[in-house]
Amino acid sequence: MPRFMGFVRMEENIGTPPQALFEAMDAHIGERAAKGIFLDGGGLYGTEDAVNFVVRHSEVTRVDGPYAEAKEVVGGWAIMDYPSLEAAVADQREFAELHAKHWPEVTVVATLRQISEGPEEPGA
Repeated sequence: MPRFMGFVRMEENIGTPPQALFEAMDAHIGERAAKGIFLDGGGLYGTEDAVNFVVRHSEVTRVDGPYAEAKEVVGGWAIMDYPSLEAAVADQREFAELHAKHWPEVTVVATLRQISEGPEEPGA
């Protein structure tokens, strides 16, 4: 079965999500964990302690957060195992809809990417 990584991107420092979203996500993730779909995941702290190493022209430079130029940051991630790309896409939409329903005043980008297992093409 193909594995996927989901990311949630949003503006930084927009406040704490509503309790209703936490409860809906707990139920959503719990159901998927019980079915063996949700393998691992979690939320991320803000960029105030983030560290990037930038490689440019064979030189490595360290850049510490926070990053004033960042419009959106990754706030959470998940690794999931689905039987097909179609199932993964449908479930990621359902996950995004939880945010639309329970935290409508913010902009959230829920991204889904297939994890490469080697040189084969995505969707294989």
